[in-house]
Amino acid sequence: MRVGLLGLGRIGAFHATTLAAHPEVGELIVSDADEVRAKEVAGRVGALVGDAFEADAVVVATPTSTHAELIRRACDAGIPVFCEKPVAPGIEETARVVEAAARSGTLVHIGFQRRFDAGYAAARRALRSGQVGELHRVHMLTADPRPPDAAYIPLSGGIFRDCHIHDFDILRWVTGREVESVYATGANRGAAFFAEAGDVDTSAALLTLDDGTLVTMQGSRYNGAGYDVRMELAGTRDTVVVGLDDRVPLTSAEPAAEFPRGEAWPDFGARFEAAYVTEIGAFLDSVRDGGQSPCTVQDALAALRVAEAAELSRSTGRPVRVAEVTV
Repeated sequence: MRVGLLGLGRIGAFHATTLAAHPEVGELIVSDADEVRAKEVAGRVGALVGDAFEADAVVVATPTSTHAELIRRACDAGIPVFCEKPVAPGIEETARVVEAAARSGTLVHIGFQRRFDAGYAAARRALRSGQVGELHRVHMLTADPRPPDAAYIPLSGGIFRDCHIHDFDILRWVTGREVESVYATGANRGAAFFAEAGDVDTSAALLTLDDGTLVTMQGSRYNGAGYDVRMELAGTRDTVVVGLDDRVPLTSAEPAAEFPRGEAWPDFGARFEAAYVTEIGAFLDSVRDGGQSPCTVQDALAALRVAEAAELSRSTGRPVRVAEVTV
């Protein structure tokens, strides 16, 4: 098939390499606002520079502010579209894209790559098979080793919308439950530009699922030991942990402990490289077979509503029910 790719920043360039090597892709057409970068990436992977919408499917990796418009354009043209998260910066615009996708019946896949990570998939199976038993509590952590550029923070939507939305999505996917309420807080422990943008660089939250399961969550933009993303499912029979491997950035205080022995993950790209490749493959399979999206716009909206509730909780200092977040 012919596949178009819009946006050739870090993740877009990675997708270009993946798409160019995929057996389902006969021709790759790339586009970027930076023409020099577009030609460089095209030359490196063997793609064409041109109109990415002159294709059988399109992958969107452009800045957040452009996502909603490009998804709607794909829906209007009936072209299956993969778009990196988020769909849009806010609830109302995301809901409009949900409506557009539903009207057109076009395949829309939103990029939440953790759903395609082997560890999260195994944890989901462990919970559904009964290995964990009755789930009593969940703990999640997303910690970056260094903060994004200062110029990005005012445009990011804040740590809950930008960073923890991945936690909210994977929580729904692994447990099969919805988040009922959120009690969130945050602190500024690093550079002043977070506070100046009304954001925080350190976060914590208590979430309650619709069956009463308690979920704790933590985050940081300054995890000096390395990139750390984990999820712990504790039940009546077993405790299963995602991300607890030889590259987890932890140091045991126990004298005899030797784990972990590997080098810490440097960033999200290295940690989830295989998941990104698998995710693009799943999208292309859906295009080829006419299948359903493995991660819909409705899923993205559900995760965003939890993120909005978390941000409202942080700003007001009170627990917030997700039902309070309406379009």
